[in-house]
Amino acid sequence: MKVKVVNKSKHSLPHYSTIASAGMDLRANIDESISLKPLERTIVKTGIFMELPVGFEAQVRPRSGLAFKKGITVLNSPGTVDADYRGEVGVILVNLSAEEFVIEDGERIAQMVIAKHGQADWVEVETLDETERGAGGFGSTGVK
Repeated sequence: MKVKVVNKSKHSLPHYSTIASAGMDLRANIDESISLKPLERTIVKTGIFMELPVGFEAQVRPRSGLAFKKGITVLNSPGTVDADYRGEVGVILVNLSAEEFVIEDGERIAQMVIAKHGQADWVEVETLDETERGAGGFGSTGVK
């Protein structure tokens, strides 16, 4: 799939690290470092603008290493970039650790996955078909 992109950042375009990678790393494109205190959140700009085909979205997700090692995650995970959005891709980061975290220019702050999606046509009904699970949720299918 071809995706039109405008790169206004100081960094190379997001790319897949391996042939089997689902996501591409997004980098901070900032003029000065950002200090993120515990439980603080901010939007970090990437300098990336894109035109996705209709029927696709870009999902912005945390980087597992940053989340595990530093407690930094994407607040609205996954964040969605719609096909008709033409603004700069920004990443809402939150610091869930007990220590301040400094975001530097060019740092890999999130990953982006391009995904196909559908749109629902609602059909209002009075009842739904029964299933074995029924209305059970939040752990209702068991622990193991």
